[in-house]
Amino acid sequence: MNISLSDVIKIRQSVRAYLDKPVKDNLIEEIIEAARLCPSACNSQPWRFIVVTDKNIKDQITSKVLNGIFLPNSWAKTAPVIIAVCAELSFVPHTAASTLKKTKLHLLDMGIAIEQMVLKATELGLGTCIIGWFNGKTLRKILNIPNSIQTVALITLGYPEKPLDVNLREKLPLEKILFWNKYK
Repeated sequence: MNISLSDVIKIRQSVRAYLDKPVKDNLIEEIIEAARLCPSACNSQPWRFIVVTDKNIKDQITSKVLNGIFLPNSWAKTAPVIIAVCAELSFVPHTAASTLKKTKLHLLDMGIAIEQMVLKATELGLGTCIIGWFNGKTLRKILNIPNSIQTVALITLGYPEKPLDVNLREKLPLEKILFWNKYK
């Protein structure tokens, strides 16, 4: 696909149904590369990614991590790829500065990385959905994630079952969200 960033932003949406078609490793690497190039607090680069393509591991995730109260996300079983987005926290920007600022700076870092990933995937003709509602404790066991690493989100990735349609999303008009100089 060769489309402008503006068009990618307009058509990007959450995909919850995927074709049964594998995603090539080089495309996944392009998506991770988009995240790797992101800015981060003090250039700490906290992101770590676990790409899951193995059917048995994906089945464990969808049956044990996205079950019970997390069942609304069980549609993820249709995705050929699940990416665990993790953060390795460093002391200065992520502990000291976050405590003083009362803002979890690593979540800002990770949000930037996640958004660049999903935009890159859209540019490549792939669909994604960011999942923040999952059983992190069980995921940690399945993927052997050390205690020093925080799992921030899961991203499903694959070829959308249906074409992306910008008209499916209702968004607030600019006049409702943009304020000049002061909040009004």
